[in-house]
Amino acid sequence: MRIWDIHPGYLNRQSLLGEHRELHGIVSILENHKKGYARHPETLRWVGYGWAIQKRHALLASEMALRGYKDKSPVVMNSNQSYWPEAFIDLPLIQYRLLKKKYIEKEKGRIPLPETAQEIWRQHKYSIMARDQKLYRELGREISCMSPGEDFSALSDLLLYTMRKTPSSGGIYNSIQHMWGHVSLHYSGNKSETQGWTAKKLLTETQGLALLHHESYLISSTALSELEVWL
Repeated sequence: MRIWDIHPGYLNRQSLLGEHRELHGIVSILENHKKGYARHPETLRWVGYGWAIQKRHALLASEMALRGYKDKSPVVMNSNQSYWPEAFIDLPLIQYRLLKKKYIEKEKGRIPLPETAQEIWRQHKYSIMARDQKLYRELGREISCMSPGEDFSALSDLLLYTMRKTPSSGGIYNSIQHMWGHVSLHYSGNKSETQGWTAKKLLTETQGLALLHHESYLISSTALSELEVWL
């Protein structure tokens, strides 16, 4: 039984669908007071965090949708709103390493597992931009000065904790506009009409064009699926 904390984009198809099944198993235990796996550490750390497990499910569902799967099993839990479990089974950087070992000679996830601070920053930058412009600018400067072999465990933690914050509507729209800049030249319609698009519409069009034209920068971005959860 495993619910990962890192973004679902790092999971391959089997792990993504497997976590989705196991999350519903935990929800069933919590809602129906079942005894099976009730004392498992993974179950225990989600006790009382209904809102967070609902958000994790939404993150899984949005990533599944990006890969062509449709979720038909919503999770409705709202306890402890805006709070996530404090405990980890494994710290974020360890989770990346576990997946790297698990995926040797196997299918990989949508987002390549990060090897450097620069890589993990590029993958998370638009998610951070949506939540904290000041932190976005500060991290950009700091990470540009880090050496490729430098430890990025603290950065992994910071990125995960920041992504657990609810972004503002303005922050989301700003990030999606930056993402749109990577694919806007591929849009064949009237450019002026895009000015009236909602954030949801702009993100949907960005997702479609990024996948169609194999826009690697966006395909390797956490924001490509996760921002949809907050719209």
